[in-house]
Amino acid sequence: MGSITLTAVEGIPMVKEGDDLAALLAAGLEKTGIKLAARDILVVCQKIVSKSEGRVVDLNGIRPSAFADALARKWEKDPRAVELVLRQTNRIVRNDHGVIIVETGPGWVCANAGVDESNSLEDDRAILLPVDPDASAGRIRAGIRARYGVDIAIVITDTFGRPWRDGLTEICLGISGMNPMLDLRGSTDLGGRELQHTVVAIADELAAAAGLLMEKSSAIPAVHVRGYAYEPFEGSAKVLIRPAEADLFR
Repeated sequence: MGSITLTAVEGIPMVKEGDDLAALLAAGLEKTGIKLAARDILVVCQKIVSKSEGRVVDLNGIRPSAFADALARKWEKDPRAVELVLRQTNRIVRNDHGVIIVETGPGWVCANAGVDESNSLEDDRAILLPVDPDASAGRIRAGIRARYGVDIAIVITDTFGRPWRDGLTEICLGISGMNPMLDLRGSTDLGGRELQHTVVAIADELAAAAGLLMEKSSAIPAVHVRGYAYEPFEGSAKVLIRPAEADLFR
């Protein structure tokens, strides 16, 4: 593995509910001049997945609760948006300085439950996370395989903040076709010492690398990756969530 190439997939139109993402991605690959090969990876941003699955909410139809109203007044936020965040929330992790960090139904810990009004392209519209990003990745992968006859991996990404680190980065929200973790336990370092704890979140690293080509204003919702020798796997991005019993900050 001497090199890994990442290529922005161009020519994908604005996605709307009901669109066939596999077909749109295939058309984008052809316009970009990319011929898929086995063991390639397609990194796809969450927003086009959510839009295709109808996960766009009209805020005008949201009736805020008293609790949402109180939070909104305290932090000068839109109470409708706060209510929408609360509806996606299992647990409020921290609510301070105008930031609401929550645990979502699937277990992701993130600001505002991943609810986002950017790039919704309409006023009073908010985009929610997919209900099951792993299943979404699986459907895209199956559609690509049906068209090209090759098996690739799909990584669905979203933009998250991180404890102890400023700035945002892309993380893996859903995956199909590859192991999101690279377990190096049992191997040795340069000095011959056996590694005891090193498990790399390789799907997050690929997501962050692809994010360099998926700027918010670029209209690039997907990136083609070639050259990373991943482990084929049918698993889930949920393995990237730290278990409660190992979460020292819970």
